[in-house]
Amino acid sequence: MIEFDNVSKNFGDTRVLTGVTGEVNRGEIFTVIGPSGAGKSTLLRLIDLLDVPAGGAIRINGLDIHADKEKSLSVRRMMGMVFQKPAVFNTTVTENVAVGLRFRGVSKSETRKLTEDALAMVGLAGYGERRARTLSGGEMQRVALARAMVIEPEILLLDEPTANLDPVSVAMIEDLVVRINRDLGTTVIFSTHDMYQGQRLAHRIGVLMDGAFAQVGTPREVFTLPASREVARFVGIENIVEGVVVEREDGTAVVDAGGVRVRARSPFPRGERVSLCIRSEEIRIAPAIRGRRVSDGNILPGTVTAVVPRGPFSRVTVDCGFPLSSVLSWKAAEDLDIREGGRVEVVFAAESVHAVRQG
Repeated sequence: MIEFDNVSKNFGDTRVLTGVTGEVNRGEIFTVIGPSGAGKSTLLRLIDLLDVPAGGAIRINGLDIHADKEKSLSVRRMMGMVFQKPAVFNTTVTENVAVGLRFRGVSKSETRKLTEDALAMVGLAGYGERRARTLSGGEMQRVALARAMVIEPEILLLDEPTANLDPVSVAMIEDLVVRINRDLGTTVIFSTHDMYQGQRLAHRIGVLMDGAFAQVGTPREVFTLPASREVARFVGIENIVEGVVVEREDGTAVVDAGGVRVRARSPFPRGERVSLCIRSEEIRIAPAIRGRRVSDGNILPGTVTAVVPRGPFSRVTVDCGFPLSSVLSWKAAEDLDIREGGRVEVVFAAESVHAVRQG
């Protein structure tokens, strides 16, 4: 439905987007994640015709939306947008929600019905006569969402709409987004710097880094099979180990990581320099037992260098020739007598190691 063809954008001498290419399918929630300053807001503003690209094209249903000025208004009417900061006028809630309908010349009776329906959808039935600016931040953002949805857009653009909200309001907005997509079939593009929010909401995720999509895929693909070391680090993979493939057999590689050999699932040939990405939750800490062997996984002896509280868990770091971290419950750490300076074994399967070519 929406195609990005080598889209670029400059602000003065600063290159924000350097060549965004990809597509958003009709009826999906597509989440754009990336660090601050990656260009997420800029990309949404380009889709919404609030700005123009320096190069490339954005197409909706095959139409280059910036090239065909005569059709730009009809394209713009397909879309609703909600910004990071709740944007409401100093009028009643009803008047705020009805703005788009008035521009479209909708009758007063129909406007009243549509506005009431939109407020009910976002959980604000009965709020119509309140002054919008007297509401809480979460309520104002729901008013903004109702204003975007009352015009029944085909595409809903959400630019970090929960960035300044409390956890309860965040959960309500997320639930609304899922219901709007599921019940109305609205195509949703949602930008966020919160990678876990992207994981919760999206059918597919685009990781925007250095002005382009570093990876596009399902949440499972992005979070377990990152395309690069940089993506792996951004999506929260703490354990990234550098090494060289020294053996290969039946899809399993042996990687020499500074003298320590690690088994991994890898397509790369012997001699390839790789980064091994291992999620903390895939690693098990066990008491050191001399002579223990494993046929298709990894058992690495090491010394505990840090035990750091993390909510109800402990982050345990072990020096195995290189540092590896795992997350254990407090009880598990106590039962295993995990303490700094203790000798342990780090255990993980070859299948849990994702190898990427070093850049």
